[in-house]
Amino acid sequence: MACNLTLGRTEPCKESVGGLTGVYFMNFATASFSTNANGEITAYPSGSTVYYYDLKGNSSYTETVNSSRDNGTTFFSQELTLNLKKLTNEMTTQLKLMAYGRPIIAVTTLSGDTLLVGKTQGADVTAGTIQTGAAIGDLYGYSVTFTGLEQLPAAFISGSTAINPFGALTVKPTIVSGSAA
Repeated sequence: MACNLTLGRTEPCKESVGGLTGVYFMNFATASFSTNANGEITAYPSGSTVYYYDLKGNSSYTETVNSSRDNGTTFFSQELTLNLKKLTNEMTTQLKLMAYGRPIIAVTTLSGDTLLVGKTQGADVTAGTIQTGAAIGDLYGYSVTFTGLEQLPAAFISGSTAINPFGALTVKPTIVSGSAA
């Protein structure tokens, strides 16, 4: 693999916004995603199903580059923290399944991009709380942290937009929306 840079970068316009609009969970599978020459996802594995969770508020995604000159290694730590409002038996069951498994997660941003977290290794629940809060205005719900450790940064989904997070995919997953409310 070549280590030489191939592009420069000019200062972009100030048109981006932070925040997440939703996440799509896919049960971990060893099937591969199709990518283009730029590393963008162009197709989900055939027959894939994803489970949509709508987000508003304090959920966030952070990716950290971990590189060691001494060891000659580089990997990317992907951390997704979700705040899910309202405790329910159904959602507590889903949280348990998330913690037992290692889902692959498509994260949609307010800027219209969709990133694939845990593409090859899945993402593990590494922290979480189920809470009632102490004061009347406190969170009555879940705070869950997923961590993925990947050889490459999270891939963008080709052609994703705020309205169409699976954009230009040639094979799209089946989306299951619903309510664990």
